[in-house]
Amino acid sequence: MEKVDLVKAVTELEEDLVISAVNEQLAAGISAVEILKQLQEGMEGVGKLYEAGDYYLSELIMSAEVFSNAAALLGSALAADGNNKTIGTVILGTVKDDIHDIGKNIVSTILSCNGFKVVDIGVDAPIETFVEAIKDNKPDVIGMFCLLTTAFDVMKETVAAVKATGTSATVLVGGGPVDLNVAEWCGADGYCKNAYDAVEMSKKASNIN
Repeated sequence: MEKVDLVKAVTELEEDLVISAVNEQLAAGISAVEILKQLQEGMEGVGKLYEAGDYYLSELIMSAEVFSNAAALLGSALAADGNNKTIGTVILGTVKDDIHDIGKNIVSTILSCNGFKVVDIGVDAPIETFVEAIKDNKPDVIGMFCLLTTAFDVMKETVAAVKATGTSATVLVGGGPVDLNVAEWCGADGYCKNAYDAVEMSKKASNIN
């Protein structure tokens, strides 16, 4: 049987092929971390097609489901690879007045697979919810998402409230319309263009090389 290109299968939303390829690679002894990298590459391909206008919201939703189902197969394997130790705590939430969760859910899954404890406070999250989560969890990183430009103001207010708690956590922002300029305007410590950025910046914030 011809070997499945996992990256291509993810990008083309071929869920059956993705699941079978993940299982085949695990059976062949390929590390779960390496498989996860391929899944991430496939999702980056989806993102590029979306930005180019070739994929729409429905494809983004489908890709998130494909990714999550495939990543779920890696749970025990990642633990066996030595990733069962928590390397940091991350609070994730979509800000008030925004109910989009696709990007947040993908980042949550990838961070979990990379050894982070993720506290997901959901969508349309009030400022108070972020503040309470900080008090309860003492995070290393706080990640905020929004997909609506109308939510920029509340994101800025949320960042200010989070900073006012005195937390030493790194505040990262991301989402479709968010860019470096928006991040700076909001007062965030960093901007994540994609899930890979989120992982790398979270590792840096948690003093993981």
